[in-house]
Amino acid sequence: MDQFTLHRDDAVLLAIDIQERLVPVMKYGKQVIDNTNVLIKVAGQMDIPVFITEQYPQGLGRTVPEIEAAAAKTSVFEKVTFSGCTDEMTAALGQLGRKKVIVTGMETHVCVFQTVRGLLGAGYQVFLVQDAVCSRTKENFRNGLALMDAMGAVITNTETVVFDLLKRAATDEFRAALQLIK
Repeated sequence: MDQFTLHRDDAVLLAIDIQERLVPVMKYGKQVIDNTNVLIKVAGQMDIPVFITEQYPQGLGRTVPEIEAAAAKTSVFEKVTFSGCTDEMTAALGQLGRKKVIVTGMETHVCVFQTVRGLLGAGYQVFLVQDAVCSRTKENFRNGLALMDAMGAVITNTETVVFDLLKRAATDEFRAALQLIK
């Protein structure tokens, strides 16, 4: 059951391409931002590293300010490949020695899919947060989820990730996290 269990000391949060020119064309862009921010704040409380990728920022803009403000202590990796598994990002990830990657971002069937495929191929366990990813169309979103599920990613949601990382109630961390998801 370890493949379905998150532990704060073995987890990394990866937010893929939540950028200025992508968000406006995404029907569920605000939901992705909101849920990614919940996860970023929880990661900050638990000392979980946060990585952000940006696809061709000269053309698609930078990460939206709402994400950047919540993620003051992150590593940002620019890319021109659809996969976020660039040499720079995978080297940084490898240095952490953590094997479970929580994934959010845009678009589910392109950059998220190709990054998840790369992570799984490199031996990482991937927890894809389905309410924190999106595509321009519902069909592409569903197809991306199905592909990643078939490849072995754990398809999960924001609250499941938060409560799995917390492990217990009646703590200050629990009360802080509860305020984020209400």
